Amino acid sequence: MARVLVVDDDRALLRAMRVGLAAKGHEVSVAASGGEGLAKVAGEAPEVVVLDLGLPDLDGLEVCRRIRGWSDVPIVVLSADGLEARKVTALDLGADDYVTKPFGMAELEARVRTALRHRTSGTDQEAGIAVGELEIDVVHHQARRGGRDLELTARELELLAYLARHAGKVCTHQMILGAVWGGEYGGEAESLRTYVYRLRRKLDDPDGLLLRTSPGIGYSLQA
Repeated sequence: MARVLVVDDDRALLRAMRVGLAAKGHEVSVAASGGEGLAKVAGEAPEVVVLDLGLPDLDGLEVCRRIRGWSDVPIVVLSADGLEARKVTALDLGADDYVTKPFGMAELEARVRTALRHRTSGTDQEAGIAVGELEIDVVHHQARRGGRDLELTARELELLAYLARHAGKVCTHQMILGAVWGGEYGGEAESLRTYVYRLRRKLDDPDGLLLRTSPGIGYSLQA
């Protein structure tokens, strides 16, 4: 499985996560502070970091920012219920996913597996991107799902390709708008929902099972 570093100052939760993830075959290391976590990321080279945002010495967002300064290790953040703004900021700083407290071990382990898949399959080949039965050819402006051609506008294809490159990862509204619409997106923030609605219709995904919404945060494309 994977080398997982868990950074959290709640000793009881830390023990529970260590036992739960180890039971799934992961090699688990723990840290009870941001400083210790940073040292272990540098010294142990974990394959996934599970990072609590509420740490005693360094704010979890600052820990996330520092890790991203020199490492692309997948980061799954733990956030208290209702703190959507901090989740959004963590994702904008480079976190790959989040889990809201309280959570079950099955959910956490699933997020860890998703982060690992995103890391190993994240080949940003412009010519061809594949996510499950979805295939996108950016160069020739073509997209297919399950062998069926999709009639997409240039902006729709660009949006879908961006989400596909980050499949399994929640992309915030700011991340999407900055990448697809560019620096000055102003009113386009309101039209993003419209583009997502159109894409779901063309993907035959009315319930949003493929192109999922994280309310107040952004969107993700699931295999």
